[in-house]
Amino acid sequence: MTITSEGRTARTSRVDDTDRVPFADCWITEPARRAAARVLASGWVTTGTECADFERELAAAVSAPCAVSVASCTVGIELCLRSLGLPDGTGVLTSTMTFCGAVHAIEHAGLVPVLVDVDPVTGMPTPETVAAARAGRSVGAMVVVHWSGDPADVASLAAAAGLPMARVVEDAAHALGSAWAGAPVGSGEAVCFSFYATKNLPIGEGGMVTLRDPDRADWMRRARLHGMSTDAWRRYLPGGAWRYDVPEAGLKANLTDLQAAIGRAQLQAFDGWQSTRRSLARRYDERLAGIPGLGLPHRPLDVEGRHAWHLYAVRLPVDVPRDAVMEGLKARGVSTSVHFVPVHRLSHYASRQRPDGFPGADAMFARLLSLPLYPRLRTTDVDRVADALADTIEEVAR
Repeated sequence: MTITSEGRTARTSRVDDTDRVPFADCWITEPARRAAARVLASGWVTTGTECADFERELAAAVSAPCAVSVASCTVGIELCLRSLGLPDGTGVLTSTMTFCGAVHAIEHAGLVPVLVDVDPVTGMPTPETVAAARAGRSVGAMVVVHWSGDPADVASLAAAAGLPMARVVEDAAHALGSAWAGAPVGSGEAVCFSFYATKNLPIGEGGMVTLRDPDRADWMRRARLHGMSTDAWRRYLPGGAWRYDVPEAGLKANLTDLQAAIGRAQLQAFDGWQSTRRSLARRYDERLAGIPGLGLPHRPLDVEGRHAWHLYAVRLPVDVPRDAVMEGLKARGVSTSVHFVPVHRLSHYASRQRPDGFPGADAMFARLLSLPLYPRLRTTDVDRVADALADTIEEVAR
C-alpha cells in the first residue's frame, strides 16, 4: 500500500499479460524510418557519408572536437585502449559494477582488468576505492563508468589512479545527455557511447567514440576497418584508387550508413526525450519518497552536473529479498531489471577477487532494482509502478 499524491491510499491489483508496463521500449521515430528507407534506396548502405555526418553532429552535441562511429560501445572501449599502445598484460582499472562486455574489451585489447569496488549509493568507484585497487601493482590505464547516467568525477578518479587524463577511457554507454563540472560527458579525451536498443539514443546497435586528438581519431577510423589505409567508400568513389595498405592489424568494427541515418534522425528528438526522462524521474521521486527504507537514485547536485536518467535504479529496503519483489511486480504487470551483476561475481572473473572483497558492490547488488524509464512511459505508468512497488514490498516484508 502507498500514499497517492492526493493523500489517498491506493492498492494495486494483479493483472494478466495484456496489461503490462514493459521494462524497456525501443522507439524508432517516423523520420528515422524515412531516413532508413532513403539509405536503402541509395545504393550504398555501409560506412559512408551518413556515418561522417553522424560523427560531426554527435560531436557537436557533446562539445567534442571529433568523433568516430563504431559497431558498439564495447568495441569502442577496446579501440581506445589499443590506441594507447600499452604492452600486453598491462593492468587497466575499471569498476566491478558494469556490464561484462566493457571488461571483455580490456581483455580483447591484450590487457588485464583490475576491478575496483564502488560506493554502495552511487554505484561508482571513489578515489579511495581506486587507490586501494591500484595499491601494490602497476596500472597503465583506467576505464571510468558513468553508471546509470550519473556522471562520474573523472578527474578525481584519474588523480587517485596516478594516471594522466590521456590514459582514461570513459564508458558513457548510459551517459549521453549527462554533464559534469559544466561540460557535457563526451567532451573528454576518449568517451564511448552506445546506441543499443534500450539506450537514450536507440538505433538498435552501434556506438560512437568522441575524442580530443584528431590523430587518434584518424588511427581509429583505420583500425575499425581492419587497419586498412583507405576504406571502401573512398576506393569506390569516381576517380578513387583500388590500392590500399594495412600497416597494422585492425578490427571489423564499423557502423553502417543505414544505422547512422537512423541515429541522425533520432538525434533530432533527443533533447525532447531527455526532458521527458527528467520529468518521469521527478515523478518517481515524488511517488516513491514515502516508502520506508527505499533508497532513491543518486544524482549530482545542480551545481555539479546533470544526470542522463538512462536508468531509474532504486535500492530496496535492507533484508527485503530483491527476487521476491521482482516476482511480485511481474505478477502486477510491471517488468524490472538489475544493472548489473557485479563483474567479480561472474565465473569468468573469479580469479579477479580481492583479499578484502568488494563490500560496496556486494551491498548494493543485493538491494538493486531498475524500474521502467523511457520517453513513451506515461505518468500514469509511473504511478502504477510506484504503487505496485509499495504494495509488493509490504507483501514481501510481512
